[in-house]
Order: sequence, then C-alpha cells, then structure tokens
Amino acid sequence: MLLLQFSTSHYCRKARLALGYKRISYKIENLTPGLHILKVKPLTGLTTLPVLLPQIEGQQQLITRSAAPMAIADSTEIFKFLETYQQEPALFLPNHEQQTEAWMLEDWLDESIGTAARFVYYQFRAGEGKQIDPSVFSQMVIGVVRQQYRINNATVKLAASRLDTALEELSNRWRKSDYLVGSSLSVADIAAAALLSPLALIPQYRQAHPWLFERIVQVHQLCGEPLPPGL
Repeated sequence: MLLLQFSTSHYCRKARLALGYKRISYKIENLTPGLHILKVKPLTGLTTLPVLLPQIEGQQQLITRSAAPMAIADSTEIFKFLETYQQEPALFLPNHEQQTEAWMLEDWLDESIGTAARFVYYQFRAGEGKQIDPSVFSQMVIGVVRQQYRINNATVKLAASRLDTALEELSNRWRKSDYLVGSSLSVADIAAAALLSPLALIPQYRQAHPWLFERIVQVHQLCGEPLPPGL
C-alpha cells in the first residue's frame, strides 16, 4: 500500500495510526502543498490528503482484494477500507450502539476539533512558536496555510473555545476509562490522538492538560507510530 500525505498533517497522522494499529505494511509518499493537487485530483477528484493507494505505483497487481478501489480519499474512508481489508485487530467495536457513538465522536473530532487544532497550532507557529523552525520555507508554508484557511485572531478565538469544549468532554471520558467508547481502541481514540497532537508543541496545553498527552502517547505506542513533535 502507498499513503500519499503531507508529512506534518494531523489528518495524515490519523491514517498512519490506523495502518499501524492494523499492522499493515505500507509506504509513504510526501507531497508538496499546492503541487499535490496535480497528483491527487486525477486519482480521487478531490484536493485533500491523505489518500491511500492499495496498489503501489509501478506494480501490476493489487496487493489487496481484487474488488478494492484504486484510491481511497479521506481518513474516515481509509478507516472503513482497512476494516474490510483486515478485520483483526478490530477498529470497529462489536457493540453496534457503541460503534455508532464512536463514529459520532470521530466525525465531531474530524470536522470541528481537528480544524480548531489546526487554527490554534498555526497561530502559535506564526507567533510564539516561530523559533521551532524559523526557516524561510517553513514560515512561507505557515503563511500559505493561514491565508488558505483564513486564520486570524477572530477565527483562532473561536477555535480555542471549541478546543476547550472538546478537552472537557474527552477528559470526562478518558479519565474514566482508557478508551473513549467501550473497552477497546476505536476510531474515536485514534481520531482524538491524531487530531489533537499538534497541541503538544504549545506549552499552555501541555501544562493544563497533561492527561491528554499521556493518552496521545499511549495510542501512538499501541499503534506503533512515532510520537508527534513535542512528545
């Protein structure tokens, strides 16, 4: 398998955690933001990453089942594909109601909280966290991202408020159990560990929510994925 990704994307990290949890061998191709469209759009009709290719470029045979699609776009769709490709260890909970709850959390984290983390992270990197990588290229990428997503003081304030709500909800769940839903790892745990990982570089979050980063570390270790920057 081949995973097309941005090396720093927390959404791509989400896909890597799922692949790692499943113990599925794969290769990575890091694409350049902007130029990635030239490769991704003909494959999926979309312009977003990650994209999983069951067929590695240059090979004639699919390494998955014959009915597998040529390209799977979006981390949530990658979850669904991996569960059909290799059922064990399971990402989906055996209890239907619990799995529905896990999907609801995953969707909320994916559509709202992952975006909020991006806003807060790039605001930090453009200001207090500039010294993490002050290179011209890094600051250029940060500027492009901030412009693309319209990251400014007003949108960051809203994003920070969403994160506060999310961290309260996740704290209530993770402090009662090692897992957000049920008694085993689910799509919700992977989504939370990946999409909140950029906060590890921001001191105020590290100091205020140590439990969060303990859980992020645990999920990464369970999935065999290197820890995110800051951890």
